[in-house]
Amino acid sequence: MACRTDRRPRWCWAVTERDGSDFGDPLSAPFWQAAARRELVVQRCRRCGARQLFARPFCLGCDATDLEWTQVSGLGTIYSMTTVRRQVSPEFPAPHVNALVQLDEGPRLLTTIVGGPCAIGDRVRVTWKDRSPSPPLPLFEPVRAEA
Repeated sequence: MACRTDRRPRWCWAVTERDGSDFGDPLSAPFWQAAARRELVVQRCRRCGARQLFARPFCLGCDATDLEWTQVSGLGTIYSMTTVRRQVSPEFPAPHVNALVQLDEGPRLLTTIVGGPCAIGDRVRVTWKDRSPSPPLPLFEPVRAEA
């Protein structure tokens, strides 16, 4: 069931239509602007160097407010995962895999895994799901070893 658009909480943004001109929460707007360019970005503290995702007005490591957005490699490791067997959004038919991915740069990102079977500890890389007119959604796919 999709979220009601007349009383939509912020977390429902991914399953509703947008015209692309409004990125919702101003704090997370740089993330979605980068996603529109197919770049994965995280916040980095200029004081202590800690990286974090999702957007916050202060550093989780030192409470500083001097944060910048920086592009990351888009590579990571599956930290935790589950198979969703009930469809909760038309964008993601069941079954599909939701996972907590530990990015190589440190932060963890809750995402969906596409492109085949996977397991905890597997290496993954970012890929993008088009959702016009909304910005693309970062998903992850397993990194397959070259033969």
